[in-house]
Amino acid sequence: MAIQDQLHRYLFENYSVRGELVTLHETYQQILGQHDYPPCVKNLLGEMLVATSLLTATLKFKGEITVQLQGDGPLPLAVINGDDQQHMRGVARVKGPIADDSTLKQMVGNGYLVITLTPDEGERYQGVVGLEGERLADCLENYFMQSEQLLTRLFIRTGNLHDEVAAAGMLLQILPGQNASEDDFTHLAQLTATVKAEELFSLPANEVLYRLYHQEDVSLYPPQEVRFRCTCSRQRCADALLTLPEQDLNDLLEEDGKIDMHCDFCGSLYRFDEKDVAAIRLGRNGTTAQIH
Repeated sequence: MAIQDQLHRYLFENYSVRGELVTLHETYQQILGQHDYPPCVKNLLGEMLVATSLLTATLKFKGEITVQLQGDGPLPLAVINGDDQQHMRGVARVKGPIADDSTLKQMVGNGYLVITLTPDEGERYQGVVGLEGERLADCLENYFMQSEQLLTRLFIRTGNLHDEVAAAGMLLQILPGQNASEDDFTHLAQLTATVKAEELFSLPANEVLYRLYHQEDVSLYPPQEVRFRCTCSRQRCADALLTLPEQDLNDLLEEDGKIDMHCDFCGSLYRFDEKDVAAIRLGRNGTTAQIH
């Protein structure tokens, strides 16, 4: 039976520690499907996808989270965006040769990790940490210690299952406001660190948890489905064009009689001709413009 793209939450009954487990196959494949990335960029996007899903599950509000790497290396940008419904999308920018054995710092260069939280209601929050760890998981653990003072560990695995890319991971975190023992947390983290990629890729969550914690009392909650979803639309592109100065719109239109807008996340192409641009101008003048 194929393992579905799902996020599982679980709780240790005898410790003030929570956990998450996510497996990602189709979602990961769809994010990579629009691009021909170098192997290590594919792996990094898989790690970022796992991390974003796990972090999204920690949100206490309805909204989005964006995990972004920025730097001056051959990979100046890599970003994964997800929301509380576990809808994911992502893209990377490659501007130079990247060797198959490149490290995170060799890919990104002098850079940083940006975590952006955008609730549907309330203020947007952005946290920035340097790339001080060797792995993405190290950088994210540093983020949690700096921003929330919560002891957190991430265990991320990428690879292949049945000749197709797969990614999965686990998160452990001390419950906020609880008097959890660091020794207990370290014990659980050591158990979790033994998880193998093939176990996460191919086994049901309850079996993975039993293999790792068979001497512990663990409650596993119903899973949440994870899926690829892009939020682009023709109307959103029209709204973006509406923000351009009049002369810029004219210049774009005069180049070849149309304006093409391409979504890097999903590959969709939105084309606007002179009639469409005229409708956009009506919108600028206070008339509601429906772009078809």
